[in-house]
Amino acid sequence: MQTAFIGLGVMGYPMAGYLSKAGHEVTVYNRTSSKADSWCQEFGGSQADTPAAAAQGADIVFTCVGNDDDVREVILGEQGAMHGMAAGAILVDHTTASAKLARELESTLAEKSIGFLDAPLSGGQAGAESGQLTIMVGGDEDTYARARPVMDCYAKAITLIGPAGHGQMAKMVNQICIAGVVQGLAEALHFAQKAELDVPKVIEAISKGAAQSWQMENRWETMVNGEFEFGFAVDWMRKDLAIALEEARENGATLEMTQLVDRFYEEVQGLGGNRWDTSSLIARLL
Repeated sequence: MQTAFIGLGVMGYPMAGYLSKAGHEVTVYNRTSSKADSWCQEFGGSQADTPAAAAQGADIVFTCVGNDDDVREVILGEQGAMHGMAAGAILVDHTTASAKLARELESTLAEKSIGFLDAPLSGGQAGAESGQLTIMVGGDEDTYARARPVMDCYAKAITLIGPAGHGQMAKMVNQICIAGVVQGLAEALHFAQKAELDVPKVIEAISKGAAQSWQMENRWETMVNGEFEFGFAVDWMRKDLAIALEEARENGATLEMTQLVDRFYEEVQGLGGNRWDTSSLIARLL
């Protein structure tokens, strides 16, 4: 297919690369043009000066940027992708953004007969680089069926959750779970150290039972060593939790633990940990 990829950050850069390696024609756009230059040198393809230019002639346009405002700019702005897309094309937004924005985009793009999917990601930078992302999708079944084979290029699991906005809300569920698991692990490791236990032996024992988690398997050792350079940053986690907390205020959900962990991440930011990964919750206990 003719595709466009807008946003070549730590996630978008390798994802767009997988599209190119799979044989799709890819035009890229990035606000920092040097990143697009590097991508084209590595993967071929071409780059455009604006999102609208990148989207011209594309069957599917992918966006993966920072937040709601960034999404609006690259899709709906004066030079946004929408203005270069033809009827029948599809826009897939991989940004973690609000469900409200997803519904707004679906409605606006439908006026031009453009399909829309909100499709936030889980798996982080490592998942993007290995092509093993998990994708939660909101949108209609026909649009999903057309876009899924292309998203398969960089994903290990893709699930259509429900209509527009439901992909974003599923990602909120994902981040709520991660916040609780990482906080629990941080406190457990802190307790083990204070109790002067042999931490590796404790982990060997409990990781085979009900306490096991991906975070435990992959982060316990770096957490106790104070190493926090492994991906998804605290600043981005707080952005995601803010979206979840706002949605909860609207739907009436009670997120007491999430509110607490968000405050703990604020403390981590106060320690200078804005760019540390999410496992850095333990830093405030060390």
